[in-house]
Amino acid sequence: MENTGLSLVTVVLFLPMVGFTILLFLRNSEQIKWTAFGTSIVTFVASLLLWAGFDGNQPGLQMVQQWEFLPQVGASFYLAIDGLSLLLVILTTFIMPLAILSSFRAHVLHERGREKLYYMLMLLLEWAMIGAFVAHDLIVFFIFFEFTLVPMFFLIGIWGAENRMYAAIKFYLYTLAGSILMLLAILYVGNAAGTFSTPAIMVMIQSGELVIPFDGIFSPQSFLFLGFFIGFAVKVPIWPLHSWLPDAHVQAPTAGSVILAGVLLKLGTYGLARFAIPLFPEAAVAWAPVVAVLAIIGIIYGAWVSYAQTDVKKLVAYSSISHLGFVVLGLFSMTTAGYQGAILQMVNHGISTGGLFLLVGMLYERRHTKALDAFGGIWKVMPIFGGLSLIITLSSMGLPGLNGFVGEFTILMGTFGSDVLGFFFALFATLGIILAAIYMLYMFQKVFMGDVTHDENNHLEPLHWQEYAVLIPVVALAIIIGIQPAPFFATMGATVTDVVAKIAPFITSVAQLP
Repeated sequence: MENTGLSLVTVVLFLPMVGFTILLFLRNSEQIKWTAFGTSIVTFVASLLLWAGFDGNQPGLQMVQQWEFLPQVGASFYLAIDGLSLLLVILTTFIMPLAILSSFRAHVLHERGREKLYYMLMLLLEWAMIGAFVAHDLIVFFIFFEFTLVPMFFLIGIWGAENRMYAAIKFYLYTLAGSILMLLAILYVGNAAGTFSTPAIMVMIQSGELVIPFDGIFSPQSFLFLGFFIGFAVKVPIWPLHSWLPDAHVQAPTAGSVILAGVLLKLGTYGLARFAIPLFPEAAVAWAPVVAVLAIIGIIYGAWVSYAQTDVKKLVAYSSISHLGFVVLGLFSMTTAGYQGAILQMVNHGISTGGLFLLVGMLYERRHTKALDAFGGIWKVMPIFGGLSLIITLSSMGLPGLNGFVGEFTILMGTFGSDVLGFFFALFATLGIILAAIYMLYMFQKVFMGDVTHDENNHLEPLHWQEYAVLIPVVALAIIIGIQPAPFFATMGATVTDVVAKIAPFITSVAQLP
């Protein structure tokens, strides 16, 4: 935890801004897009170096960088990584090059222009997302968390589909409204602790130096927890705060949907894991059954509504509500297995659902429609594309041997063994896995199987090399995590064990309340 020199975390954070600055001076379209892609690749490589230098056996923060930001209120740029954040940083830097490369052939960019602005916004978004994952000061985290709204608002609003402004404004206002409550809670905690540094606040809570009163669900700690929870719940989104998501996904350009599903939604679940639960452990334990019920409703509702969709992109969007319900359930099980499964499932969802949006985007570029009935028999016309699509679809539905199964199984195991939740929560959550198989196989059958029912589909252009370059890494990672998840669990193991151990005493104390 020594702050010596320039930390690699800081380098990874600001590399996208280097590319952003270079783009300001470029005019040539080819130079602009390849510079953006090159920047994202360099950032990804740097994040792998971050992983290589990380010691998974140490639970504390590593590669710390700290300098003053607002010393008069006790806020500082406190940047570091640990087992909760490292995999999400790598997920961000993995998804971004794929999103940028998938944009090279996007017709909407050629129609509406402003390519430089588009790629600058992508790099700005990557910077903000990484910043939110590595910031350990509540004020700085909140700035990064909110700043992600700005580039995504413009990506949807300028390059989205026909109702893009409605979707962009709805996305912005929903998230902003939830964040106001979180900001009030942040100000209360910072004022009470005399600092906004999360590690310092955690030490004060554990030592008893900072006591936020809790004597039931209507105590001050409960209101602070709910302030954080609502802010993050909108971002996840947890049912019933989800209605902005299908609109944003359907209207966003392909790369926007990939980043939104792949990374942005994880800011909500990460926020619950990093801040809402550890900072307010007693309130989190007390509210856990309620939150778990909302998560299970989301799991079943998202799956049920997905099956009813006629728009393939909206189907994938609703599936996110279902998948992320599992993540929330794992976190509020307050068990090591549940927490680890939730973190891995954040990564898994980014890979599988990001991959599904890439597939939908490739079909849309060829047919300019997202209607399920417009397809059928695509596997006969594009056999390699059909094979890759099958693996990504099976990954999303949690087939054993692929990444989705590992995360969901670990979450269910943690929920089953939880002192806070238990058997019936795990039982009802299992319905989501069955329903996922139904709607994902239904989608695959409608799009890829059977005869070619529309003549336009007989003349679809084969996959371009850039599209292969986008899909193959997604498929490869889904298989790698499914077959060998141990390195990923090892990365987060010590940190998660430490977090859960600090929460455990509060489970007992809450249970003893009248």
